[in-house]
Amino acid sequence: MSPKPPGDDARRPRDGRDSGAARNARDSGGPRDKRDLRESSEARRERRRPGGPESPPDPVRNIAWRVLNRVELDRAFADRVLHALLAELDLPKRDRAFATELSYGALRMRGRLDSALQQVCTRELSSLEAGVRNLLRLGAYQVMFLERVRDAAAVDETVTLARANGLGRAAGFINAVLRELSSRGESLEFPKLATDPVDYLVEWCSLPRWLAERWLEQFGAEQAAELARNSYLPPPRTVRVSPGADLDQIARRLRGRRCEYSPQGITRIEIDPVSDSGFAAGEFSIQDEAAQLIALMVDAQPNQTVVDCCAAPGGKAVQLAQQVGPRGEVIALELHKHRLGLIRREAERLRLRNLRVLQRDVAKGFDLQGRLYFPRILVDAPCTGLGVLRRNPDARWSIMPGEIEPIAQRQFDLLDSVARYVEDDGALVYSVCTLTPEETTGVIDRFCESHPEFQIEDPRDRLPGTVRKLVDETGALRTLPHRHGCDGFYAVRLVRR
Repeated sequence: MSPKPPGDDARRPRDGRDSGAARNARDSGGPRDKRDLRESSEARRERRRPGGPESPPDPVRNIAWRVLNRVELDRAFADRVLHALLAELDLPKRDRAFATELSYGALRMRGRLDSALQQVCTRELSSLEAGVRNLLRLGAYQVMFLERVRDAAAVDETVTLARANGLGRAAGFINAVLRELSSRGESLEFPKLATDPVDYLVEWCSLPRWLAERWLEQFGAEQAAELARNSYLPPPRTVRVSPGADLDQIARRLRGRRCEYSPQGITRIEIDPVSDSGFAAGEFSIQDEAAQLIALMVDAQPNQTVVDCCAAPGGKAVQLAQQVGPRGEVIALELHKHRLGLIRREAERLRLRNLRVLQRDVAKGFDLQGRLYFPRILVDAPCTGLGVLRRNPDARWSIMPGEIEPIAQRQFDLLDSVARYVEDDGALVYSVCTLTPEETTGVIDRFCESHPEFQIEDPRDRLPGTVRKLVDETGALRTLPHRHGCDGFYAVRLVRR
């Protein structure tokens, strides 16, 4: 279904700072193409007579509905909620994949789903209670995007789910709306980019209105539309190969190809990399191509001591540890105690013994009870994550425009605190996986004004030739999903003179 406006070639769809395993589960949990959808229990679901009060709710759809509710009502992280809910049930792999597809797909396409539902709904969606609204979204996603789920089954399963969760009073309403949606087919209408760019980004590309307006101003209509369309597509599976491992052999085994920019990267991988024996053996790590470039900006040398601030989940910390070698050391600092284990587990998987993990609030400084100054420090700062929306489909609905300035202030505070620990001629690298001027050039301009002893260094002489083309005239490394095929990152190398 899902009609296309004339001239639109957007494809239908199938979490930046999380663990590699969690990221892989999210990126690959749903089918790459809706025709590839498989459920081990789909035949059973469709054979039974759903919709009656005696029919038990489908546990997979129930999980997805609960995820949607938690994201909307509590601004919870979708991946954490989904992981916790899946842990409660012993579901086969295909059902887990279906739960992931339903959850992330409905979040990715929420704007388009709402637009379609409003066209067939006699009441304003905003006036409905969240549980009913998310049931409609869940049913609509199946009707509009999942060809292997029959419309009648999607409608009936949604009605059953409503009754099982105390929303039986809305069962008739849900049934009527979803059946009307199914019958409307290609007659649904959506705004066009040429005549109504804001509503096109909101209703077709599924952006919140404030973000649609911001991207139009920042990038212009065509670029904003490309970026928005890219942001609802699933990201490619990508890994970084460890030093000493055979990249070409691993690429053949994973059925992937070399990255365009990262010299250690393999992307467009066709199989689940975690299931390959090389993952447990430490031959590679799951990491987006853009994230792999940040450690290259640090340019850590053998035997150096490097500090990685805000280090969890550890992808960049272990990459730096591999760069400095067994006689060097990486000190990985993380504010949140519950995330320290993510870094340690990644180091253990890669057999690294030169990585020290400590809990510190870097904004307040850090006492490492040893040397006072360091040649390399990385601040991969927490941010709005607007460069990794394709990995974190809930982020667009969770971030509010009023939060950008406070987040940018926090980022400045981190840099301001860390600056004192950089030795003369040492480098401080600042990176974020977002696109807002406030969190990128705004933070750096303010920092350089406050710290004239630091200068932006053009990093191109330190980078592989394939990466140099990503550095702009200001010396900043910038990647954009729709232009470069990887996550959206911004990074600057600051040198103390």
